[in-house]
Amino acid sequence: MQSVNEIMSVPPRISPYTGSSVTYDLVAKQIEKRWGHEEVKKYDPYNNALTFAQWWKLGYRVKKGEKAIRSITFVEVKDPVGNIIKKIKRGVCLFYCKQVEKRKL
Repeated sequence: MQSVNEIMSVPPRISPYTGSSVTYDLVAKQIEKRWGHEEVKKYDPYNNALTFAQWWKLGYRVKKGEKAIRSITFVEVKDPVGNIIKKIKRGVCLFYCKQVEKRKL
């Protein structure tokens, strides 16, 4: 099992984050409100703000009492040919690396 620092330093992206500045700012504001401006500098949307399931898969669990960071994503609906028909806005619950701990196996 990797440590949180190892997870954050890995070049491959763990999160499906696509680079939206709107969602980045949305999560960054919540991190700043909870942990301060210095923590925002450490925020990496690809590796240290993940869903409950993603953290669990990596061998971590969310600490008791922690509240999710709310974000949004857009799911594309495609026709049988593969053309995008519409995009649906969907809420996502993320947990920052300070909110998780290693699971006891």
